[in-house]
Amino acid sequence: MANFKEIINKNKTVLIDFSATWCGPCQTLAPILKDVKDHYGDRLTVIKIDVDKNEALSRSFAVQGVPTLILYSNGNQVWRQSGVLTKRELVSIIDVHSA
Repeated sequence: MANFKEIINKNKTVLIDFSATWCGPCQTLAPILKDVKDHYGDRLTVIKIDVDKNEALSRSFAVQGVPTLILYSNGNQVWRQSGVLTKRELVSIIDVHSA
């Protein structure tokens, strides 16, 4: 958990993707997140967390459904939503909330 918090605090904008291998919508979201990461390059860190392999971490974030996306800016949670979004929607959200 300390390493996780380090990443959130060290990087200006971090998008966390809580997902699962068996989740269809998560598989749909994966290439969208890659496109979003490519759009921002080094200005955005994307962390993918498998809820089945990281149950304690998922519980600590009260993740009840997948995919759940959480956006951090300068170490603070600024946005959270469950479900699939388009690249355009994610870029818009990140632009509004990023440092």
